[in-house]
Amino acid sequence: MTGEATFYGVYVPWLLVLAVLAWGVFWGARRLLGSLGFYRWVWHSALFDTALYVLILFSLTRLTAPGGLLS
Repeated sequence: MTGEATFYGVYVPWLLVLAVLAWGVFWGARRLLGSLGFYRWVWHSALFDTALYVLILFSLTRLTAPGGLLS
């Protein structure tokens, strides 16, 4: 994982790129879980959503880290 990415000469932190990607994956997972009725079994949906987003972001950072699966 490099420290920054460039988009048309604008440097952005790599973590920001991963956070936006994680948000997209999280949005899809939340829609899927909602359509399956999973949230009926969740006690605190906001806390669950936060934990799910953090887990997705952590997984993406581990996958793209040096020595990770995708490097």
